[in-house]
Amino acid sequence: MASSTAPTHGATEFSLPSGTVERLVSHVASGGAETATIPAPFTGEPLATIPLSSADDVRAAHARARVAQEKWAKLTPTERARPFLRLADALVARRDEILDIIQLETGKARRHALEEFLDVGLCSLYYARRAGKLLKPRRRQGMMPGLTRVSELRHPKGVVALISPWNYPFSLGASDIAPALMAGNAVVHKPDTQTCLSSLWVLDLLISLGLPRDLWQIVVGEPQEIGGPLMDEADYVSFTGSTRGGKAVAARVAPRLVNYSLELGGKNPMIVLPDADVERTARGALRACFTNAGQLCISIERLYVHADIYDRFVPRFAELAREMRLGTGLDFSADMGSLTSQRQIDGVTAHVEQAVAAGATVLAGGKARPDVGPLFFEPTVLSDVTTAMDLCANETFGPVVSVYRYTDLDEVIDRANDTEYGLNASVWTRDVAQGRRVAARIQAGTVNINDGYGAAFASYDAPMGGFKQSGVGRRHGSEGLLKFTEVQTVASQHLMDLEPPGSLSYEKFADLMSGSITLMKKLRR
Repeated sequence: MASSTAPTHGATEFSLPSGTVERLVSHVASGGAETATIPAPFTGEPLATIPLSSADDVRAAHARARVAQEKWAKLTPTERARPFLRLADALVARRDEILDIIQLETGKARRHALEEFLDVGLCSLYYARRAGKLLKPRRRQGMMPGLTRVSELRHPKGVVALISPWNYPFSLGASDIAPALMAGNAVVHKPDTQTCLSSLWVLDLLISLGLPRDLWQIVVGEPQEIGGPLMDEADYVSFTGSTRGGKAVAARVAPRLVNYSLELGGKNPMIVLPDADVERTARGALRACFTNAGQLCISIERLYVHADIYDRFVPRFAELAREMRLGTGLDFSADMGSLTSQRQIDGVTAHVEQAVAAGATVLAGGKARPDVGPLFFEPTVLSDVTTAMDLCANETFGPVVSVYRYTDLDEVIDRANDTEYGLNASVWTRDVAQGRRVAARIQAGTVNINDGYGAAFASYDAPMGGFKQSGVGRRHGSEGLLKFTEVQTVASQHLMDLEPPGSLSYEKFADLMSGSITLMKKLRR
């Protein structure tokens, strides 16, 4: 394997086919008065010019979405799922097209773009197959069995405002929008400007597969310009991004008592128990820490290794990190791609330089790689990290991990939990039962045993989200669709009213009803 000091560049053509950008940006809800040019992170050269949306454009998008939603909500869940069932085959047929777009707008390696492709295909298929069952009316036990009949109904919220981030633009846009639409809502979606092309691509595809044109509106612009009207017109807000941004969303919608879901930041720990397979764990940690150049909210940034295997594990892990191939190719040759923006590489560089100046030891990487591309940074492993260093507790969101030695299990669990975040965690051991016991003590929304993040995230039947400052609400599972609905209880009373029948006094009625409590307890032993 080539050293990271000898990068593989792969393909050198960093542009989209003629007419592609023009077709995609026609779906932006914009009057076209202002535009923004987005660069290709691999080279820094212009990739596309995007029309920006104004506040009035956002309000108009909400109005169009609301009209479309009224008709859409009248369809059955099975009818609403049809475009998404067709999407599965269409995605497979056009895989290379969307992988190119994801790479060009984010700078990630193709193997990491593939994760986004698989997520959208599998997650949308999961909900397309289950929406009917999740949304069907449910019988519930009434107050007086046989006399009180109760149904639970699910109604769409209306128009959902969805704000998706730049790091996984295809996955965290389309895979959240799919259940929102299948629940009967319309969506006004603000992707990040830098990475809006992948969302526009799947919208364009879904329209060709039968999705009503106005049902999913895409607006593009800066939060300070369009964030207010985007949320102020919405019946529900879904946000994925920073903890600071999530708090701003919550404050904005609170006066209207509009509900929301937030997936926010993480400083995710991995605990390596003394019986772990060193080679398997080292390779697993490589993927857990450096997928998408560490720009993944559920990636590992803190690695706790038991003293019994620390001196075998850490050198091997650092060696594997040094061997990772950096590359700009639109193929699968690179192990890791670029960071996405100058802001990201500036932040990563600052964290590493400050830690090294304060005494951290660089075991692998540690510097930017402008020889590969303007936003590349080496996979970096640091030891001797202390609480005086910014990267010890703050999210770096780049290809940087700090390693720590431990001896006591209770102590390391406390250290893993000693953070304001609680999004994801990882435990490695040959004893899975022991791993599950440790996992249950970690304060995180998902914990993976012998995997870094994918086992939990890609299990779509189970909810995914964060504890503490890492979020509110869940995606995936039944909650990932039902959060986009209002639940209604309809109860009908039969034969006997909820008051004394005939000439029965309230005193006798009170005795009768009190006796029913005792009877029901006996019947349900």
